[in-house]
Amino acid sequence: MLRVAVVGSGPSGVYTAQALVQQTRVPDVRVDVLDRLPCPYGLVRYGVAPDHEKIKSLQNNLRSVLEDERIGFIGNVEVGAKGLTPARLLDAFHAVVYCVGAAQDRRLGVPGEDLPGSRSATDFVSWYSAHPDSPEPGFALGGVRSAVVIGVGNVAVDVTRILARGAADLRPTDVPNGALHALAASGVRDVHMVGRRGPSQAKFTTKELRELGALPRVAVDVEPTDLALDPGYADPSALPAVNRRNVEVVRGWAADPSGAAGPAPARRVRLRFFLRPVELLAGEDGRVAAVRCERTEPDGSGALRGTGTYEDIEAQLVLRAVGYRGVPLAGLPFDRTRGTIPHQEGRVLRDSAPSPGEYVAGWIKRGPTGVIGTNRPCAKETVASLLADAAELSARPLTVEPVQVLRSLGHEPVGWPGWLAIEDAEAALGRSLGRRSVKIPDWHGLLGAARGADSARGDGAAAHGNGGAMPVLPGIAPP
Repeated sequence: MLRVAVVGSGPSGVYTAQALVQQTRVPDVRVDVLDRLPCPYGLVRYGVAPDHEKIKSLQNNLRSVLEDERIGFIGNVEVGAKGLTPARLLDAFHAVVYCVGAAQDRRLGVPGEDLPGSRSATDFVSWYSAHPDSPEPGFALGGVRSAVVIGVGNVAVDVTRILARGAADLRPTDVPNGALHALAASGVRDVHMVGRRGPSQAKFTTKELRELGALPRVAVDVEPTDLALDPGYADPSALPAVNRRNVEVVRGWAADPSGAAGPAPARRVRLRFFLRPVELLAGEDGRVAAVRCERTEPDGSGALRGTGTYEDIEAQLVLRAVGYRGVPLAGLPFDRTRGTIPHQEGRVLRDSAPSPGEYVAGWIKRGPTGVIGTNRPCAKETVASLLADAAELSARPLTVEPVQVLRSLGHEPVGWPGWLAIEDAEAALGRSLGRRSVKIPDWHGLLGAARGADSARGDGAAAHGNGGAMPVLPGIAPP
């Protein structure tokens, strides 16, 4: 038997596990998918906005993979913590594939970035997605009239949409109750999405962009002076298809600056281009009050230059959405320039040579690029390398069982029944609030639900099945 650990249960990890058990080149492969959280699915659970039901339904596809009898789930296990080093993992597995993503948000590097009221979009997404690591405090939106979202990618569009959307529209989703109440009390009337380039270079997808224009009682405004700077805006015919469609959407909004006919809009989304944030300004209370931006313009060679003209945009909340970086994992090599683990076709490189039994896939392999589906061919490339090495890898005798290693180091693994118990607890929480399933937002509640099932089985390992006791509902009450 070839035993493989996959570290990370997001799309890249699950696609890696799927490719391993569906191949026919190496028979009898057993895969254990490890995750730091007691819940699987990674960014599909904790990164997709709650109103994106279709994308969130991808969890059903990932679930079908993790329920394969040749695949186990071991949650609540952090590689690099409590002595669980990459070397210790290789005592229990012939090979380990690291699919740990890119968890660190990029910073602006401008004065005032750390003022109260200036946060990363990652924090905001974690908050409305009920990630148990969501930093305190959360987001009090009652005193926010104007918010600035810095960035023009899909994350920026997501947080802009959530700020502009009415809380009543989010009630049928799994958004945590605390976030729902905060959004219901929001004073936000203007959301400015600011990018240093033009609409023809923006990174958002057309579907995401169009959703802004479909929000009820929300008007979308664009500045004609911004658009005039974009050479691709006047004639988008030579642009790639996605960029061309984006320009067409923005053109439609420019032609109807007041929004659709009907009731006066409750909120406005203002798309701003060719503005580069250079400083966050404080108000009398010491909190962020405005974003100072310098006007940029194309320099004729594909880059931008500053014009020396500045504009201040009012903001009581600033969210930066300017990309992600991978973070080092103790015991593994790391390329700090690229924010990735160095590799050759998925094989981890130590001192420029492949390290036997160590592999990477996903964002930690290629950087934070692509969409969810991009992880599938990335995983297949890594698995092909692993399978080519399989004969040599499986010849090495394993000295311990995985769960023995974890427990001996003080880890308390959560198995698949524990995850199913969390799902049951979230469904029960939703019923108690008169809603559909509602996410449990804290470690105590998640582990309390999971341990009820695992203690009933007497086994916290990566077993499957529909058994397990119904957990006691964690004590989470509406605010």
